[in-house]
Amino acid sequence: MIDHTAITPVRFSPQVEEIQPDEPKTARELAETMLSVSETTYANSGHAIRSVHAKSHGLLEASVEVLGNLPAQYAQGLFAKPATREAVIRLSTTPGDLLHDSVSTPRGMALKILDVDGDRLPGSENSTSQDFVMVNGKEFNSPSGKAFLKNLKLLAATTDRMEGAKELLSKAFRGVEAVLEAVGTESATLKTMGGNPYTHILGESFFAQLPLRYGDYIAKFAIVPASESLKALEGATVDTGKDDDAIRHAVQGFFESQTAVWELQVQLCTDIEAMPVEGIEAWDEEKSPFVTVARITASPQTAWTEDRAEAVDDGMHFSPWNGIAPHQPLGSIMRLRKLAYQRSSAFRSQRNETPVTEPLTCPFGHGVSAAPASTLEATQTGAT
Repeated sequence: MIDHTAITPVRFSPQVEEIQPDEPKTARELAETMLSVSETTYANSGHAIRSVHAKSHGLLEASVEVLGNLPAQYAQGLFAKPATREAVIRLSTTPGDLLHDSVSTPRGMALKILDVDGDRLPGSENSTSQDFVMVNGKEFNSPSGKAFLKNLKLLAATTDRMEGAKELLSKAFRGVEAVLEAVGTESATLKTMGGNPYTHILGESFFAQLPLRYGDYIAKFAIVPASESLKALEGATVDTGKDDDAIRHAVQGFFESQTAVWELQVQLCTDIEAMPVEGIEAWDEEKSPFVTVARITASPQTAWTEDRAEAVDDGMHFSPWNGIAPHQPLGSIMRLRKLAYQRSSAFRSQRNETPVTEPLTCPFGHGVSAAPASTLEATQTGAT
């Protein structure tokens, strides 16, 4: 067991990133491809939805408690001092169209921590929140920005089409994925294409996958079950055969009477060669384990309603680029996401009755309190 207090992390500097000359072109193509997904679903439904993570399964009010007495290398940025803040959690699955839950794709958790002080990332100056966007896998599904664009184009071509075929492919991909996991490996690509197991979303661990600045250092983030109520659901499955929204109903059933507690953890980069900022591979946890820096609590509540969907699915954006400078997203794929999510967010805001705004307080039970849309042009930096 490694003593995390003895870890010597790599200090952040701009030189840890390697910006490629063709990134602006790739970013534009990625943004156009993501926007094509939103345009397709809007043309078919008359309602603008996210180009990724369109379907929500839980919309939760939560609190985030930053722990006290953290070692100096972990007491950084948002986590420098003990504090408890309000937060909003959005649980989702990855496609940009609203599919039957039998098409089993990766699960996502977006966390928006409210009332955060500090110098803002460019484009989020009018916001006071910090977002973390995560999925239930440690590695990103594409090895490079160009590969990410290629995969997204394949998914965009099937948006709002062939749902029956997607269900059959999902079943086949889950079979292959089960074989891989039986021998101790997994495929992020297969999971993205529908091969994710029928897991209960509340039993999952979630990972930012790609690095962010962590104050003076560099880190990857994770959110893992901590309460016994969540741990009991690890590995549990949900029957999606007869229920289009089985995952959502499972989340609603849980929060009718139970409390969820997660730990927010960070893994510090201790070797820039073995843990490159521009890579997608999971970092070696023997060299640097995940360490808990905060605790997230969601008490019993009505976990999903049409009103909450209007407030969050329509009215909020979640982006790694909405935050403070000490938690700047790092690496080419993070940089490429910025423009694509910005345009997706603006697309929704321009077409729906509820504009995308940045909340000042948690909207559930208090009425939506948000900065006016006219002041938020700069904050439309990316939305899931």
